[in-house]
Amino acid sequence: MGGRVIVSWNVNGIRAATKKGFIEFLAKMSPDLLCVQETKAWPDQLGPEILEPAGYRTYWACAEKKGYSGTAIFTRHEPRSVTPLGVEEFDAEGRVQVVDMGDFLVLNCYFPNSQEAGARLDYKLRFCDAVMDRCEKLRTDGRNVVLCGDYNIAHKPIDLKNPKRNEKNPGYLPEERAWMDKFTGAGWLDTFRMFNQEPGHFSWWSYRFQSRDRDVGWRIDYNSVSPEFADKVLRAEIWKDVLGSDHCPVMIEVDI
Repeated sequence: MGGRVIVSWNVNGIRAATKKGFIEFLAKMSPDLLCVQETKAWPDQLGPEILEPAGYRTYWACAEKKGYSGTAIFTRHEPRSVTPLGVEEFDAEGRVQVVDMGDFLVLNCYFPNSQEAGARLDYKLRFCDAVMDRCEKLRTDGRNVVLCGDYNIAHKPIDLKNPKRNEKNPGYLPEERAWMDKFTGAGWLDTFRMFNQEPGHFSWWSYRFQSRDRDVGWRIDYNSVSPEFADKVLRAEIWKDVLGSDHCPVMIEVDI
């Protein structure tokens, strides 16, 4: 069947992104599967151009609170199923879609922000562990798994412009990095680092201080794969030139 292109993108509001070229991006890049996070909308707030774009089926997981969180997928190939994580405190915020594509599964995840002074760190770490538990269960069942999304964690000093300055800031707290160590220590692979070990590659830039223009960013968006699926990953890229959000898309191509 050849390669399948999987793209993950935190759009920071699907309605705002639509006004900034999201539909044109989808038509131009034409990924097989686009996983988006932080949609901040319910389907009844959206028009047909986003609910039924040409060539795609869409599936939505919405937060109970309108204008907050949420995930969605745009897929060219009909999945066997699309289900939530099955944990109420996370499903209530529309944070996970488990997408069964047959040859592989994709978990489209919007990891919580731990917030200032770690106000939501416990919630985030519970989320991280619940997602890892599901990933490990699927792996035990012999399934190939891709965990994509906005992890809201920069793993290593190489993954952000100013690591020392951010050691007490959300997204780079010791507890968050320790979870990433646990996740990768269990064999899960950060696909971008399979191909690129260089610094200076980011996927998110603050809207403040002209951070994107100055390329003062963080790499917090990932496509990770189970180790058994690693040899099927053909390439991994960060599309930093794609605008429309404070994040940019990250992609992998897998051989199916």
